[in-house]
Amino acid sequence: MSGGADRAPAGAGAVRTTRSGHTAVLWFRRDLRTADHPALLAAVAEASATGGSVAPLFVVDGALMASSGANRRSFLAGSLRDLHTQVEGSLALRAGRPEEVVPAFAAEMGARTVFATGDTAPYGRRRDARVASALGASGAELALVGSPYAVSPGRVRAGTGDPYRVFTPFRRAWEAEGWPGPSAPPTGVRWRSAGSDTTVEAIGTTAASPLLPVPGLGAAEAALEAFLAGPVDRYGDERDRPDHEGTSRLSPYLRFGTLHPRQILARLPVGPGAAVFRSELGWREFYADVLWHHPRSAWEPFQPIGSHLRWDTGARADERFAAWAAGCTGFPLVDAGMRQLRSEGWMHNRVRMLTASFLVKDLHLDWRRGARLFLDLLVDGDLASNNHGWQWAAGTGTDAAPFHRVFNPTLQAERFDPDGAYVRRYVPEAEGFGYPAPIVDHAAERAEALRRWEEARLALALEREPR
Repeated sequence: MSGGADRAPAGAGAVRTTRSGHTAVLWFRRDLRTADHPALLAAVAEASATGGSVAPLFVVDGALMASSGANRRSFLAGSLRDLHTQVEGSLALRAGRPEEVVPAFAAEMGARTVFATGDTAPYGRRRDARVASALGASGAELALVGSPYAVSPGRVRAGTGDPYRVFTPFRRAWEAEGWPGPSAPPTGVRWRSAGSDTTVEAIGTTAASPLLPVPGLGAAEAALEAFLAGPVDRYGDERDRPDHEGTSRLSPYLRFGTLHPRQILARLPVGPGAAVFRSELGWREFYADVLWHHPRSAWEPFQPIGSHLRWDTGARADERFAAWAAGCTGFPLVDAGMRQLRSEGWMHNRVRMLTASFLVKDLHLDWRRGARLFLDLLVDGDLASNNHGWQWAAGTGTDAAPFHRVFNPTLQAERFDPDGAYVRRYVPEAEGFGYPAPIVDHAAERAEALRRWEEARLALALEREPR
């Protein structure tokens, strides 16, 4: 990382390779750690066989930066600063197209192999294919080792060999498949420093939200310790209460690979709360598996009926979307969730479901509009989990019959924020005279949503009629 104190010189522990040693490149992506890192272990094994070194690389990919909001870029920048320390000041930041940057870096290092953790998202798979082809043309290779998941997407299948389309049977098979325990960081790594052609500041260190979680390994470990110290035991009862600190707050660290799910799963205690949390990690793995098998489901309805749903457009729809995005709908729990998102880059999962249901079924707006805003603001924004979660709320995803599940904002507040503590934290004016009236009548819009669902069902039936 270049520029002043961020430059990556060959410092203490950053040993430059000798002529007789072999350099292996480790390309970091969504795995910003050195513990429990199979690709790092493979790189160290290859380099050590000849007394060589490992050259750590992070590519500032313009395509990914453009699709990441300011919160995620800021958190990424902080995570890279921390990783730079973990690799003893040797992390090279190079900007550009990965299919150009990675082969050039490998040639500069004299490396035969570039090691990386596998990426299972659609863009990552296409990018890796281009990089592998470019490396192959120069006599090198891309070795993908491991994945960001306990079980790599695509591995868990039904007895018929087909992928699962429903969560519960997937979870059972996922748990039966099992996963190895975490590995310790390698010792005696000879890191090779190569310098950088860009800076962390170029990624973006100014967040849109003022209260982002602290990035880095120390913060991740502290969050895990805090969760295991008590909240995990109450997780089954507390996870749906946004007015309580009952969730793990680990999602940003999982998103960037500061922690691997294996490291969390290995430390979960025995008990009902931990079992529920393990199931929640299973949802993350399930959605990654769905995206692996159905890449188009990132932005297209998983269920065919979703293509026939009628969404509102035009000026009035835009006004309603703006009110929802700003947390000014007149429904306190919905507004509190959207304001938490804007202030912290994070939202409680129960409220994520409510705000998504409200946008789709009360305002009749396309789920993709909400998914894009969430990806722009969430620190933990992950394509598979975010977009399939939105499809779950929209009734177009993997759930068997979800569209009739229309969350009532008032009843949700009475059940999950009974004393109004969460609402008061983010919408203090909700109990006063300055709070706006609701922008819609929930009962009427619920009935309208169900009418539109019936329209879509009939349209799909007509489409499928033999001609």
